[in-house]
Amino acid sequence: MKSYMKKATAVLAVAGIALTATACSNGSNQTVASYKGGKITQQQYYDEMKKSQAGQSTLANMIINRALEEQYGSKVSKKQIDKQFNNYKKQYGSQFSAVLQQNGMTQSSFKQNLKTNLLSEAALKNIKKVSKKQEQEAWKSYQPKVTVQHILVAKKSTAEDIIKQLKDGKSFSSLAKKYSLDTATKNKAGKLPAFDSTDTTLDSTFKTSAFKLKTGEVTETPVKSQSGYHVIKMINHPAKGSFASHKKAIDDQIYASMAQDQETMRSVIATVLKKADVSIKDSDLKNVLSSYVSTNNLNK
Repeated sequence: MKSYMKKATAVLAVAGIALTATACSNGSNQTVASYKGGKITQQQYYDEMKKSQAGQSTLANMIINRALEEQYGSKVSKKQIDKQFNNYKKQYGSQFSAVLQQNGMTQSSFKQNLKTNLLSEAALKNIKKVSKKQEQEAWKSYQPKVTVQHILVAKKSTAEDIIKQLKDGKSFSSLAKKYSLDTATKNKAGKLPAFDSTDTTLDSTFKTSAFKLKTGEVTETPVKSQSGYHVIKMINHPAKGSFASHKKAIDDQIYASMAQDQETMRSVIATVLKKADVSIKDSDLKNVLSSYVSTNNLNK
């Protein structure tokens, strides 16, 4: 989840606390905190916040999120957000709360990040259109969803021994249970969820090796990844089929690649902000959106 969090917070995520100009204008002398001999008012707090990078980033994120919500809110449902949230919760099980805490997030802020990502994806698909040339290039390397079993071990020699045992007739299921370091699959015969070439969760070396296998085949040599050494067995490797039957998956792959490109997403957000006709009223904050749009358009 850490890699996801970095992606989610890189440009668009809402940073927990902020005080906007509007919030401060309604009772700017109200006390935020007091101490012996003095106090800190909302106005004082606001003045300090707007000088800081964190405060300016927070305001930028608030504006971007509200603009995305206004323009694409109808395209993102609570059901979609909850589905993604529950998938992560299921994936991390009892460690979910700890992983959130490690990333400085609560369940509420994580859901907001998921919503922001879905909104930005909707904006991307509306503003940037996939070309036939992009589809043709993606189709060349596309692999349909396959299903595999794997056994993950720390040493190459252990993987080589497992391959030998499989050739001698040992069952993959029993060897996975005995040797595999992948706690999520070792008691499920090492079976992974089906994946295709658009998958971003698996090591590229793992995927490349798996796609070379025919149904029923096992890797002849251990496959090295960042996690260790794998023994892979192909359960089901369907034929590639026609482009038309995989067009949606291919387009999704292209959009996923676009979403990883900072310049592309910067351009998308710039378009969203221009349409939102944002006006920065506080001259000290005139540059908060300068990464996306000209500040001349915001000083009204």
